[in-house]
Amino acid sequence: MSIAWAVLVPLAPFAASKPAPAHFWYGLAFVVYGAGSFICHQLPARSFHSWSAQWPVCARCTGIYFGAAVVAVVAMVRLKPDTTYITRLSTRRARGLLVAAALPTAVTLIYEWTTGDTPSNAIRALAGAPLGAAVAFLVVDVH
Repeated sequence: MSIAWAVLVPLAPFAASKPAPAHFWYGLAFVVYGAGSFICHQLPARSFHSWSAQWPVCARCTGIYFGAAVVAVVAMVRLKPDTTYITRLSTRRARGLLVAAALPTAVTLIYEWTTGDTPSNAIRALAGAPLGAAVAFLVVDVH
């Protein structure tokens, strides 16, 4: 699902940009933007734009979803791993991974709150990617 969502996020502005979209494109844009409204503030200034249309989630959320999708792709394509020596992460290490992965996002937030200056959307997306990757890694690790 994370891969499908990462594909739909940049595809939705294309669908929304059609002047008289077919029912499929209209439905796709409607569903993706609707889902995005439940999980993101969707502020135009903090979102990427393609085809003269705003993306359905902000740049930070986009980075989180793309980071998760990358881990999902890696998990899907890896060939039969040697599971002889695989151990699951302890709860303490899992929490440490999440804290470390959230640091780039926290730094951008602290910077924004203390200076009043908003980092670029590219920086916000790059800062969110490790958090998405870490969460996906933990989901794959538990599975």
